[in-house]
Amino acid sequence: MEIKASNGVAHAPTEFPERGFGHRRKRTDENANVRFFLPKPGSSAAKPELGQEMGNESEALIEALKSGLPFFTVTAWKATAQVNGTSNPIIVKEALDRT
Repeated sequence: MEIKASNGVAHAPTEFPERGFGHRRKRTDENANVRFFLPKPGSSAAKPELGQEMGNESEALIEALKSGLPFFTVTAWKATAQVNGTSNPIIVKEALDRT
């Protein structure tokens, strides 16, 4: 299988390991404020209740696979107002640090 780049040059998928053909990409700090939970017994995706917290996404994926249950991700946000030089403040969200 070949992939044509925008410049018209064809490359084999193995030449692009950074794109993750067949591999999950590594995440840096994008999940720093995300928390991972297994569901509480008796809960469902329609009415989620958080159960055991997992340390990271990998642990959540493994436990979800073993149990056949979904897992939930939670990010806590704080609304703040920023003044940008006009008389109207802008409401922005800031992710809260995991504690």
